[in-house]
Amino acid sequence: MTPPSLDLLVLGSGVAGLSAAVRAAETHRMRVGVLTKGELPQATTRWAQGGVAAVLGGNDPDSTDLHLADTLAAGAGLCDADAVRVLVDEGPARVNELIAMGAMFDRDAHGRLELAREGGHSLNRIVHAGGSATGAEVERALVEAVQATMAAIHEHAFALELIVEAGRCCGVTARFADGSVREVRATNVLVTTGGAGQLYAVTTNPLEATGDGIAMALRAGVAVADIEFTQFHPTALSVDSMPRPLLTEALRGHGALLRDTNGERFVDELQPRDVVSRASTRRMLELGADHVFLDATDLDHFDQRFPNIAAELRRVGLDPARDWLPVAPAAHYTCGGIVTDLHGASSLPGLWAAGEVSCSGVHGANRLASNSLLEGMVFGPRAVEAIEAGNAGPEATGAMRTVMGTDPDRSRPVPDGVIGGRFVRLEPIEQSVEPISDPAETRRTLQKELTANAGVLRSAASLSVAGEAVSRVLESRSGDSVGHHELFNLATVGRAAVEAARRREESRGAHTRDDFPETSPEFAHRIVFA
Repeated sequence: MTPPSLDLLVLGSGVAGLSAAVRAAETHRMRVGVLTKGELPQATTRWAQGGVAAVLGGNDPDSTDLHLADTLAAGAGLCDADAVRVLVDEGPARVNELIAMGAMFDRDAHGRLELAREGGHSLNRIVHAGGSATGAEVERALVEAVQATMAAIHEHAFALELIVEAGRCCGVTARFADGSVREVRATNVLVTTGGAGQLYAVTTNPLEATGDGIAMALRAGVAVADIEFTQFHPTALSVDSMPRPLLTEALRGHGALLRDTNGERFVDELQPRDVVSRASTRRMLELGADHVFLDATDLDHFDQRFPNIAAELRRVGLDPARDWLPVAPAAHYTCGGIVTDLHGASSLPGLWAAGEVSCSGVHGANRLASNSLLEGMVFGPRAVEAIEAGNAGPEATGAMRTVMGTDPDRSRPVPDGVIGGRFVRLEPIEQSVEPISDPAETRRTLQKELTANAGVLRSAASLSVAGEAVSRVLESRSGDSVGHHELFNLATVGRAAVEAARRREESRGAHTRDDFPETSPEFAHRIVFA
Protein backbone atom coordinates (compact mmCIF):
# COMPACT_ATOMS: atom_id res chain seq x y z
CA MET A 1 0.00 0.00 0.00
CA THR A 2 1.35 3.42 -0.98
CA PRO A 3 1.91 5.57 2.13
CA PRO A 4 -0.24 8.72 2.40
CA SER A 5 1.36 12.07 1.65
CA LEU A 6 -1.32 14.04 3.52
CA ASP A 7 -3.12 13.77 6.84
CA LEU A 8 -6.23 15.32 5.29
CA LEU A 9 -7.27 15.84 1.69
CA VAL A 10 -10.19 18.27 1.29
CA LEU A 11 -12.19 17.98 -1.93
CA GLY A 12 -13.90 21.28 -2.74
CA SER A 13 -13.36 24.88 -1.73
CA GLY A 14 -16.68 26.03 -0.30
CA VAL A 15 -17.45 27.08 3.25
CA ALA A 16 -17.33 23.54 4.66
CA GLY A 17 -14.04 22.60 3.01
CA LEU A 18 -12.18 25.81 3.71
CA SER A 19 -13.44 26.00 7.30
CA ALA A 20 -12.08 22.48 7.80
CA ALA A 21 -8.79 23.18 6.03
CA VAL A 22 -8.11 26.27 8.13
CA ARG A 23 -8.89 24.40 11.35
CA ALA A 24 -6.75 21.39 10.39
CA ALA A 25 -3.74 23.40 9.23
CA GLU A 26 -3.75 26.12 11.88
CA THR A 27 -5.03 24.47 15.04
CA HIS A 28 -3.90 20.88 14.58
CA ARG A 29 -0.86 21.34 12.30
CA MET A 30 -2.03 18.61 9.95
CA ARG A 31 -0.57 18.10 6.49
CA VAL A 32 -3.51 19.40 4.49
CA GLY A 33 -4.27 19.46 0.78
CA VAL A 34 -7.20 21.21 -0.91
CA LEU A 35 -8.24 19.96 -4.33
CA THR A 36 -10.82 21.96 -6.31
CA LYS A 37 -11.85 21.61 -9.94
CA GLY A 38 -12.13 25.36 -10.42
CA GLU A 39 -10.33 28.20 -8.73
CA LEU A 40 -10.36 28.55 -4.96
CA PRO A 41 -13.07 31.27 -4.80
CA GLN A 42 -15.41 29.63 -7.37
CA ALA A 43 -17.38 27.36 -5.05
CA THR A 44 -21.17 27.51 -4.67
CA THR A 45 -20.64 29.34 -1.36
CA ARG A 46 -19.98 32.63 -3.16
CA TRP A 47 -23.46 32.49 -4.75
CA ALA A 48 -25.24 32.35 -1.39
CA GLN A 49 -27.14 35.59 -0.90
CA GLY A 50 -29.48 35.36 2.05
CA GLY A 51 -26.99 35.04 4.89
CA VAL A 52 -26.20 32.88 7.89
CA ALA A 53 -28.89 31.87 10.36
CA ALA A 54 -27.58 31.92 13.93
CA VAL A 55 -28.72 33.09 17.35
CA LEU A 56 -26.02 35.58 18.30
CA GLY A 57 -27.64 37.88 20.85
CA GLY A 58 -27.95 35.50 23.77
CA ASN A 59 -30.68 37.63 25.36
CA ASP A 60 -33.47 35.11 24.83
CA PRO A 61 -32.75 31.68 26.37
CA ASP A 62 -35.40 30.10 24.14
CA SER A 63 -34.09 31.49 20.85
CA THR A 64 -31.86 28.55 19.99
CA ASP A 65 -34.83 26.32 20.73
CA LEU A 66 -36.89 28.40 18.32
CA HIS A 67 -34.19 28.04 15.65
CA LEU A 68 -34.26 24.29 16.23
CA ALA A 69 -38.06 24.20 16.04
CA ASP A 70 -38.10 26.20 12.80
CA THR A 71 -35.52 23.84 11.26
CA LEU A 72 -37.46 20.75 12.30
CA ALA A 73 -40.68 22.20 10.91
CA ALA A 74 -39.10 22.95 7.54
CA GLY A 75 -37.58 19.44 7.40
CA ALA A 76 -41.05 17.86 7.36
CA GLY A 77 -40.35 15.03 9.78
CA LEU A 78 -37.01 13.82 8.41
CA CYS A 79 -34.52 15.95 10.34
CA ASP A 80 -32.35 14.34 12.99
CA ALA A 81 -33.02 16.41 16.10
CA ASP A 82 -29.55 15.79 17.55
CA ALA A 83 -27.89 17.07 14.36
CA VAL A 84 -30.06 20.17 14.39
CA ARG A 85 -29.20 20.75 18.06
CA VAL A 86 -25.49 20.65 17.18
CA LEU A 87 -26.12 23.15 14.38
CA VAL A 88 -27.99 25.74 16.41
CA ASP A 89 -25.83 25.41 19.55
CA GLU A 90 -22.41 25.50 17.87
CA GLY A 91 -23.34 27.85 15.03
CA PRO A 92 -22.96 31.15 16.91
CA ALA A 93 -19.36 30.38 17.89
CA ARG A 94 -18.51 29.51 14.29
CA VAL A 95 -19.99 32.79 13.05
CA ASN A 96 -17.95 34.71 15.61
CA GLU A 97 -14.81 32.84 14.52
CA LEU A 98 -15.52 33.91 10.94
CA ILE A 99 -15.89 37.52 12.08
CA ALA A 100 -12.54 37.18 13.85
CA MET A 101 -11.04 36.01 10.54
CA GLY A 102 -12.15 39.30 9.00
CA ALA A 103 -15.61 38.60 7.58
CA MET A 104 -17.57 41.86 7.56
CA PHE A 105 -21.33 41.49 8.07
CA ASP A 106 -23.78 44.36 7.78
CA ARG A 107 -24.20 46.52 10.88
CA ASP A 108 -26.44 49.41 11.82
CA ALA A 109 -25.35 52.93 12.74
CA HIS A 110 -24.62 51.76 16.29
CA GLY A 111 -22.37 48.92 15.16
CA ARG A 112 -24.88 46.18 15.91
CA LEU A 113 -25.31 43.34 13.46
CA GLU A 114 -28.37 43.84 11.28
CA LEU A 115 -30.58 40.76 11.42
CA ALA A 116 -33.02 39.79 8.66
CA ARG A 117 -35.89 37.33 8.60
CA GLU A 118 -36.44 34.76 5.87
CA GLY A 119 -39.09 32.19 5.01
CA GLY A 120 -39.71 29.60 7.73
CA HIS A 121 -37.96 31.59 10.48
CA SER A 122 -40.01 32.82 13.42
CA LEU A 123 -37.52 35.60 14.30
CA ASN A 124 -35.03 37.95 12.69
CA ARG A 125 -31.81 35.92 13.02
CA ILE A 126 -30.06 36.13 9.61
CA VAL A 127 -26.72 37.94 9.44
CA HIS A 128 -25.79 39.12 5.97
CA ALA A 129 -23.12 41.05 4.10
CA GLY A 130 -23.63 43.67 1.42
CA GLY A 131 -27.35 43.00 1.67
CA SER A 132 -27.18 40.03 -0.69
CA ALA A 133 -23.47 39.23 -1.00
CA THR A 134 -23.03 37.09 2.11
CA GLY A 135 -21.61 34.05 0.35
CA ALA A 136 -19.01 36.12 -1.45
CA GLU A 137 -17.89 37.73 1.81
CA VAL A 138 -17.73 34.39 3.64
CA GLU A 139 -15.75 32.92 0.76
CA ARG A 140 -13.37 35.90 0.69
CA ALA A 141 -12.56 35.59 4.38
CA LEU A 142 -12.02 31.84 4.21
CA VAL A 143 -9.92 31.93 1.03
CA GLU A 144 -7.61 34.50 2.61
CA ALA A 145 -7.39 32.40 5.77
CA VAL A 146 -6.55 29.15 4.00
CA GLN A 147 -4.01 30.87 1.75
CA ALA A 148 -2.23 32.04 4.89
CA THR A 149 -1.73 28.44 6.03
CA MET A 150 0.69 25.82 4.76
CA ALA A 151 -2.09 23.87 3.04
CA ALA A 152 -1.21 22.55 -0.43
CA ILE A 153 -3.79 23.98 -2.84
CA HIS A 154 -4.50 22.28 -6.18
CA GLU A 155 -6.77 24.31 -8.46
CA HIS A 156 -8.26 23.03 -11.73
CA ALA A 157 -7.91 19.47 -10.42
CA PHE A 158 -10.88 17.15 -10.96
CA ALA A 159 -11.38 14.23 -8.55
CA LEU A 160 -12.38 11.16 -10.59
CA GLU A 161 -12.73 8.25 -8.15
CA LEU A 162 -12.15 7.38 -4.54
CA ILE A 163 -9.22 5.07 -3.79
CA VAL A 164 -10.44 2.28 -1.49
CA GLU A 165 -7.97 -0.26 -0.08
CA ALA A 166 -8.57 -2.78 2.69
CA GLY A 167 -11.99 -1.32 3.36
CA ARG A 168 -10.74 2.24 3.86
CA CYS A 169 -10.66 5.38 1.71
CA CYS A 170 -7.06 6.49 1.31
CA GLY A 171 -7.20 9.15 -1.40
CA VAL A 172 -8.49 9.90 -4.88
CA THR A 173 -7.44 9.69 -8.47
CA ALA A 174 -7.61 13.12 -10.08
CA ARG A 175 -7.12 14.80 -13.43
CA PHE A 176 -4.88 17.84 -13.08
CA ALA A 177 -4.69 21.03 -15.13
CA ASP A 178 -1.92 19.60 -17.35
CA GLY A 179 -4.16 16.67 -18.32
CA SER A 180 -2.31 14.08 -16.27
CA VAL A 181 -4.21 11.61 -14.06
CA ARG A 182 -2.50 10.98 -10.73
CA GLU A 183 -3.25 9.58 -7.31
CA VAL A 184 -3.44 11.89 -4.29
CA ARG A 185 -2.99 9.84 -1.12
CA ALA A 186 -4.25 10.89 2.32
CA THR A 187 -5.02 9.24 5.63
CA ASN A 188 -8.40 10.97 5.56
CA VAL A 189 -10.48 12.44 2.73
CA LEU A 190 -13.11 15.10 3.45
CA VAL A 191 -15.65 15.55 0.65
CA THR A 192 -17.08 19.07 0.48
CA THR A 193 -17.88 19.23 -3.23
CA GLY A 194 -21.37 20.70 -2.93
CA GLY A 195 -24.58 19.61 -4.58
CA ALA A 196 -26.01 18.78 -7.99
CA GLY A 197 -28.06 21.79 -9.04
CA GLN A 198 -26.85 21.33 -12.62
CA LEU A 199 -29.21 18.35 -12.91
CA TYR A 200 -31.80 20.93 -13.91
CA ALA A 201 -32.12 23.35 -16.81
CA VAL A 202 -33.09 26.21 -14.49
CA THR A 203 -30.80 26.56 -11.48
CA THR A 204 -29.10 29.11 -9.28
CA ASN A 205 -26.02 26.87 -9.01
CA PRO A 206 -22.78 27.48 -10.93
CA LEU A 207 -21.74 25.22 -13.81
CA GLU A 208 -19.42 23.32 -11.47
CA ALA A 209 -22.30 21.96 -9.32
CA THR A 210 -22.43 18.53 -10.97
CA GLY A 211 -22.73 16.24 -7.94
CA ASP A 212 -19.18 14.89 -8.27
CA GLY A 213 -18.70 13.89 -4.63
CA ILE A 214 -22.09 12.19 -4.36
CA ALA A 215 -21.49 10.33 -7.63
CA MET A 216 -18.08 9.05 -6.48
CA ALA A 217 -19.66 7.88 -3.23
CA LEU A 218 -22.47 6.05 -5.06
CA ARG A 219 -19.97 4.26 -7.29
CA ALA A 220 -17.92 3.23 -4.24
CA GLY A 221 -20.96 1.86 -2.38
CA VAL A 222 -20.90 4.57 0.30
CA ALA A 223 -24.30 5.20 1.90
CA VAL A 224 -26.21 8.11 0.30
CA ALA A 225 -29.68 9.25 1.40
CA ASP A 226 -32.41 11.90 0.98
CA ILE A 227 -31.24 12.49 -2.59
CA GLU A 228 -34.81 12.90 -3.87
CA PHE A 229 -35.14 16.20 -2.01
CA THR A 230 -33.90 19.00 -4.27
CA GLN A 231 -34.94 22.37 -2.94
CA PHE A 232 -36.11 24.87 -5.55
CA HIS A 233 -35.69 28.54 -4.68
CA PRO A 234 -38.95 30.32 -5.50
CA THR A 235 -37.53 33.67 -6.59
CA ALA A 236 -34.83 33.23 -9.21
CA LEU A 237 -34.89 36.10 -11.69
CA SER A 238 -36.50 34.82 -14.89
CA VAL A 239 -34.00 36.03 -17.47
CA ASP A 240 -32.10 34.31 -20.26
CA SER A 241 -28.94 33.50 -18.33
CA MET A 242 -27.62 30.56 -16.35
CA PRO A 243 -27.13 30.23 -13.49
CA ARG A 244 -30.22 32.28 -12.78
CA PRO A 245 -29.61 35.40 -10.66
CA LEU A 246 -31.13 34.88 -7.23
CA LEU A 247 -33.46 37.41 -5.64
CA THR A 248 -32.72 36.78 -2.00
CA GLU A 249 -35.38 35.64 0.42
CA ALA A 250 -34.57 38.71 2.48
CA LEU A 251 -36.55 40.75 -0.05
CA ARG A 252 -39.70 38.93 1.02
CA GLY A 253 -38.59 39.24 4.62
CA HIS A 254 -38.57 43.02 4.11
CA GLY A 255 -42.06 42.96 2.58
CA ALA A 256 -41.79 42.13 -1.14
CA LEU A 257 -44.92 40.34 -2.44
CA LEU A 258 -45.44 37.55 -4.95
CA ARG A 259 -48.06 38.19 -7.63
CA ASP A 260 -49.22 36.13 -10.59
CA THR A 261 -49.40 37.51 -14.14
CA ASN A 262 -52.88 38.84 -13.32
CA GLY A 263 -51.44 40.84 -10.42
CA GLU A 264 -53.03 38.66 -7.72
CA ARG A 265 -51.22 37.44 -4.60
CA PHE A 266 -51.41 33.66 -4.25
CA VAL A 267 -49.21 32.56 -1.34
CA ASP A 268 -47.87 33.65 2.04
CA GLU A 269 -44.41 34.82 0.99
CA LEU A 270 -42.79 33.83 4.30
CA GLN A 271 -43.73 30.15 4.08
CA PRO A 272 -40.80 27.70 3.65
CA ARG A 273 -39.30 27.50 0.19
CA ASP A 274 -40.96 24.25 -0.83
CA VAL A 275 -44.42 25.68 -0.13
CA VAL A 276 -43.75 28.86 -2.10
CA SER A 277 -42.11 27.04 -5.03
CA ARG A 278 -45.05 24.63 -5.34
CA ALA A 279 -47.53 27.47 -5.25
CA SER A 280 -45.63 29.42 -7.91
CA THR A 281 -45.27 26.39 -10.17
CA ARG A 282 -48.94 25.50 -9.95
CA ARG A 283 -50.03 29.08 -10.61
CA MET A 284 -47.71 29.27 -13.64
CA LEU A 285 -49.22 26.04 -15.00
CA GLU A 286 -52.76 27.32 -14.42
CA LEU A 287 -52.09 30.57 -16.28
CA GLY A 288 -49.78 29.13 -18.97
CA ALA A 289 -46.98 31.44 -17.82
CA ASP A 290 -43.26 30.81 -17.41
CA HIS A 291 -42.92 33.18 -14.46
CA VAL A 292 -44.71 35.06 -11.70
CA PHE A 293 -43.72 38.46 -10.30
CA LEU A 294 -41.96 39.68 -7.17
CA ASP A 295 -43.31 43.11 -6.28
CA ALA A 296 -40.66 45.06 -4.37
CA THR A 297 -41.92 48.51 -5.33
CA ASP A 298 -42.77 49.43 -1.73
CA LEU A 299 -39.34 48.56 -0.31
CA ASP A 300 -37.44 51.64 0.89
CA HIS A 301 -33.74 52.19 0.15
CA PHE A 302 -33.52 49.14 -2.13
CA ASP A 303 -30.18 50.20 -3.64
CA GLN A 304 -28.62 50.68 -0.21
CA ARG A 305 -29.99 47.46 1.28
CA PHE A 306 -29.37 45.23 -1.74
CA PRO A 307 -26.68 46.85 -3.91
CA ASN A 308 -25.68 43.67 -5.75
CA ILE A 309 -29.26 42.83 -6.69
CA ALA A 310 -29.91 46.44 -7.71
CA ALA A 311 -26.90 46.31 -10.03
CA GLU A 312 -28.05 43.00 -11.55
CA LEU A 313 -31.54 44.40 -12.13
CA ARG A 314 -30.14 47.49 -13.82
CA ARG A 315 -28.06 45.26 -16.06
CA VAL A 316 -31.23 43.58 -17.40
CA GLY A 317 -33.20 46.81 -17.60
CA LEU A 318 -35.37 46.50 -14.49
CA ASP A 319 -36.04 49.12 -11.82
CA PRO A 320 -37.35 47.57 -8.57
CA ALA A 321 -38.92 50.91 -7.58
CA ARG A 322 -41.21 50.77 -10.64
CA ASP A 323 -41.11 47.26 -12.15
CA TRP A 324 -42.46 43.99 -10.90
CA LEU A 325 -39.61 41.51 -11.17
CA PRO A 326 -40.22 38.28 -13.17
CA VAL A 327 -39.27 35.23 -11.10
CA ALA A 328 -39.64 31.45 -11.30
CA PRO A 329 -38.51 28.51 -9.14
CA ALA A 330 -34.98 27.26 -9.84
CA ALA A 331 -33.06 24.28 -8.49
CA HIS A 332 -31.11 25.63 -5.56
CA TYR A 333 -29.98 23.06 -2.98
CA THR A 334 -29.45 19.30 -2.73
CA CYS A 335 -30.88 18.42 0.70
CA GLY A 336 -29.45 14.87 0.79
CA GLY A 337 -26.09 13.31 0.03
CA ILE A 338 -23.40 11.20 1.69
CA VAL A 339 -24.79 9.94 5.01
CA THR A 340 -22.70 11.07 7.98
CA ASP A 341 -22.71 10.85 11.74
CA LEU A 342 -22.53 13.94 13.94
CA HIS A 343 -18.78 14.19 13.27
CA GLY A 344 -18.97 13.94 9.49
CA ALA A 345 -17.88 10.29 9.22
CA SER A 346 -19.35 8.35 6.30
CA SER A 347 -20.06 4.62 6.11
CA LEU A 348 -16.57 4.14 4.59
CA PRO A 349 -13.75 4.55 7.14
CA GLY A 350 -11.37 7.32 6.15
CA LEU A 351 -14.05 9.15 4.16
CA TRP A 352 -15.76 12.19 5.67
CA ALA A 353 -18.29 14.64 4.27
CA ALA A 354 -19.65 18.06 5.21
CA GLY A 355 -21.82 20.75 3.70
CA GLU A 356 -24.25 20.33 0.81
CA VAL A 357 -22.65 17.07 -0.35
CA SER A 358 -23.60 15.41 2.94
CA CYS A 359 -26.72 14.05 4.61
CA SER A 360 -26.02 14.99 8.21
CA GLY A 361 -29.67 14.91 9.24
CA VAL A 362 -29.88 18.69 9.57
CA HIS A 363 -32.11 19.45 6.58
CA GLY A 364 -34.44 16.48 6.32
CA ALA A 365 -36.90 16.87 3.45
CA ASN A 366 -36.40 20.61 3.03
CA ARG A 367 -33.64 23.00 4.14
CA LEU A 368 -34.57 25.99 6.26
CA ALA A 369 -33.35 29.20 4.62
CA SER A 370 -29.79 30.29 5.51
CA ASN A 371 -28.93 27.07 7.36
CA SER A 372 -26.59 25.97 4.56
CA LEU A 373 -23.60 28.23 5.21
CA LEU A 374 -24.03 27.52 8.91
CA GLU A 375 -23.97 23.75 8.35
CA GLY A 376 -20.66 23.99 6.50
CA MET A 377 -19.15 26.23 9.17
CA VAL A 378 -20.17 23.79 11.92
CA PHE A 379 -19.68 20.33 10.45
CA GLY A 380 -16.49 20.92 8.45
CA PRO A 381 -14.49 21.73 11.61
CA ARG A 382 -16.28 18.94 13.54
CA ALA A 383 -14.82 16.42 11.09
CA VAL A 384 -11.33 17.80 11.74
CA GLU A 385 -11.82 17.55 15.50
CA ALA A 386 -12.94 13.92 15.15
CA ILE A 387 -9.94 13.06 12.98
CA GLU A 388 -7.60 14.69 15.50
CA ALA A 389 -9.30 12.69 18.27
CA GLY A 390 -8.54 9.47 16.41
CA ASN A 391 -12.06 8.46 15.37
CA ALA A 392 -11.66 5.43 13.14
CA GLY A 393 -15.12 5.19 11.60
CA PRO A 394 -18.76 6.20 11.88
CA GLU A 395 -20.80 6.19 15.07
CA ALA A 396 -24.54 5.55 15.33
CA THR A 397 -25.35 9.25 15.68
CA GLY A 398 -27.14 11.77 13.48
CA ALA A 399 -28.31 10.52 10.09
CA MET A 400 -25.85 7.61 10.37
CA ARG A 401 -28.27 5.95 12.81
CA THR A 402 -30.38 5.24 9.73
CA VAL A 403 -27.56 3.10 8.35
CA MET A 404 -26.23 1.51 11.52
CA GLY A 405 -28.88 -0.85 12.84
CA THR A 406 -32.10 1.08 12.29
CA ASP A 407 -33.30 -0.47 9.03
CA PRO A 408 -36.95 -1.60 9.24
CA ASP A 409 -36.43 -3.74 6.12
CA ARG A 410 -34.16 -5.94 8.26
CA SER A 411 -36.65 -6.13 11.16
CA ARG A 412 -34.35 -4.35 13.55
CA PRO A 413 -35.90 -2.16 16.24
CA VAL A 414 -35.87 1.56 15.61
CA PRO A 415 -35.09 3.51 18.81
CA ASP A 416 -37.54 6.20 19.87
CA GLY A 417 -37.04 9.41 17.93
CA VAL A 418 -34.77 7.81 15.31
CA ILE A 419 -35.79 7.76 11.66
CA GLY A 420 -35.33 4.39 10.03
CA GLY A 421 -34.26 3.76 6.44
CA ARG A 422 -35.24 1.71 3.40
CA PHE A 423 -32.17 0.38 1.62
CA VAL A 424 -31.83 0.42 -2.17
CA ARG A 425 -29.10 -1.11 -4.29
CA LEU A 426 -28.41 0.37 -7.72
CA GLU A 427 -27.05 -2.29 -10.07
CA PRO A 428 -24.38 -1.17 -12.54
CA ILE A 429 -25.63 -0.21 -16.00
CA GLU A 430 -23.79 -1.87 -18.86
CA GLN A 431 -22.26 0.67 -21.22
CA SER A 432 -23.22 -0.64 -24.65
CA VAL A 433 -23.79 2.49 -26.72
CA GLU A 434 -21.21 4.55 -28.63
CA PRO A 435 -19.42 7.30 -26.69
CA ILE A 436 -21.18 10.65 -26.47
CA SER A 437 -19.58 13.02 -28.96
CA ASP A 438 -21.04 16.26 -27.54
CA PRO A 439 -21.31 16.07 -23.73
CA ALA A 440 -22.46 19.70 -23.46
CA GLU A 441 -25.48 19.13 -25.72
CA THR A 442 -26.31 15.82 -24.02
CA ARG A 443 -26.09 17.58 -20.66
CA ARG A 444 -28.60 20.22 -21.81
CA THR A 445 -30.98 17.52 -23.02
CA LEU A 446 -30.72 15.66 -19.71
CA GLN A 447 -31.33 18.86 -17.75
CA LYS A 448 -34.49 19.63 -19.74
CA GLU A 449 -35.83 16.10 -19.21
CA LEU A 450 -35.23 16.20 -15.46
CA THR A 451 -36.67 19.69 -15.10
CA ALA A 452 -39.86 18.68 -16.88
CA ASN A 453 -40.26 15.26 -15.26
CA ALA A 454 -38.44 15.24 -11.90
CA GLY A 455 -38.59 18.88 -10.85
CA VAL A 456 -40.91 20.72 -8.47
CA LEU A 457 -43.89 18.49 -9.43
CA ARG A 458 -43.55 14.75 -10.12
CA SER A 459 -45.61 11.63 -10.82
CA ALA A 460 -45.00 7.98 -11.58
CA ALA A 461 -45.42 8.66 -15.30
CA SER A 462 -43.07 11.65 -15.37
CA LEU A 463 -40.44 9.88 -13.26
CA SER A 464 -40.49 6.96 -15.69
CA VAL A 465 -39.63 9.39 -18.51
CA ALA A 466 -36.87 10.95 -16.39
CA GLY A 467 -35.46 7.50 -15.60
CA GLU A 468 -35.25 6.64 -19.29
CA ALA A 469 -33.37 9.89 -19.98
CA VAL A 470 -30.82 9.10 -17.26
CA SER A 471 -30.37 5.53 -18.45
CA ARG A 472 -29.65 6.67 -22.02
CA VAL A 473 -26.69 8.66 -20.73
CA LEU A 474 -25.36 5.92 -18.46
CA GLU A 475 -25.61 3.30 -21.23
CA SER A 476 -23.20 5.36 -23.34
CA ARG A 477 -19.47 4.93 -22.95
CA SER A 478 -17.81 7.85 -21.21
CA GLY A 479 -15.09 9.93 -22.82
CA ASP A 480 -12.03 11.23 -21.01
CA SER A 481 -12.81 14.95 -20.90
CA VAL A 482 -13.96 16.77 -17.78
CA GLY A 483 -17.22 17.48 -19.61
CA HIS A 484 -17.81 13.74 -20.05
CA HIS A 485 -17.02 13.04 -16.39
CA GLU A 486 -19.36 15.80 -15.20
CA LEU A 487 -22.15 14.49 -17.44
CA PHE A 488 -21.81 10.95 -16.08
CA ASN A 489 -21.67 12.23 -12.51
CA LEU A 490 -24.91 14.14 -13.10
CA ALA A 491 -26.53 11.05 -14.58
CA THR A 492 -25.31 8.91 -11.66
CA VAL A 493 -26.84 11.28 -9.10
CA GLY A 494 -29.91 11.76 -11.30
CA ARG A 495 -30.52 8.02 -11.42
CA ALA A 496 -30.51 7.83 -7.61
CA ALA A 497 -32.73 10.92 -7.28
CA VAL A 498 -35.29 9.57 -9.75
CA GLU A 499 -35.31 6.11 -8.17
CA ALA A 500 -35.77 7.53 -4.67
CA ALA A 501 -38.53 9.86 -5.90
CA ARG A 502 -40.24 6.92 -7.60
CA ARG A 503 -40.17 4.88 -4.38
CA ARG A 504 -41.35 7.75 -2.18
CA GLU A 505 -45.09 7.51 -2.85
CA GLU A 506 -46.08 10.62 -0.92
CA SER A 507 -45.49 14.38 -0.92
CA ARG A 508 -43.09 15.62 1.76
CA GLY A 509 -40.95 18.76 1.92
CA ALA A 510 -39.19 19.44 -1.36
CA HIS A 511 -40.60 16.24 -2.94
CA THR A 512 -44.10 16.61 -4.42
CA ARG A 513 -45.93 13.76 -6.14
CA ASP A 514 -49.10 14.84 -7.97
CA ASP A 515 -50.29 11.23 -7.84
CA PHE A 516 -49.59 11.00 -4.07
CA PRO A 517 -50.38 14.52 -2.81
CA GLU A 518 -50.53 13.71 0.92
CA THR A 519 -47.73 13.12 3.42
CA SER A 520 -47.79 9.51 4.59
CA PRO A 521 -46.50 8.24 7.95
CA GLU A 522 -45.43 5.06 6.14
CA PHE A 523 -42.68 7.09 4.47
CA ALA A 524 -41.30 8.79 7.58
CA HIS A 525 -37.92 7.22 6.83
CA ARG A 526 -34.89 7.80 4.67
CA ILE A 527 -34.31 6.08 1.35
CA VAL A 528 -30.68 4.96 1.50
CA PHE A 529 -28.49 3.83 -1.38
CA ALA A 530 -25.77 1.53 -0.10
